[in-house]
Amino acid sequence: MVCNAYLWEEYRFYVLLLHTGDCLQSLYIIGAGRIEEKQNTAYILKCSDGTLYTGWTNNLEKRLREHNRGQGAKYTRGRRPVELVYAEEYETKREAMQRESQIKRLTRKEKQALIEGYQKGSGKVP
Repeated sequence: MVCNAYLWEEYRFYVLLLHTGDCLQSLYIIGAGRIEEKQNTAYILKCSDGTLYTGWTNNLEKRLREHNRGQGAKYTRGRRPVELVYAEEYETKREAMQRESQIKRLTRKEKQALIEGYQKGSGKVP
């Protein structure tokens, strides 16, 4: 018996074919769902009380929804709604986490300057 598995592009759609010689014995679809691009992002949120929160994620839209539902970081739960004011994408998780750490070490004034430069430039918040 020979087993082949296939992954169709863009969709997480596994098909498992079990066959003996030229005869197909079974066909199994093992899962389906759109594959989402992982975009490692360092970001800054402005909370309802005016404070800033810095984090990183590999799915910015989902993470922003979580923050605004009260399912994000403990810090933002009592400071909703939050607004995305800065975001930078990176190739790897490590780079995004390093940038998050760098931003967290900045003073509030430095973060404000970073946000203003970002919003005035081509990287406006969506």
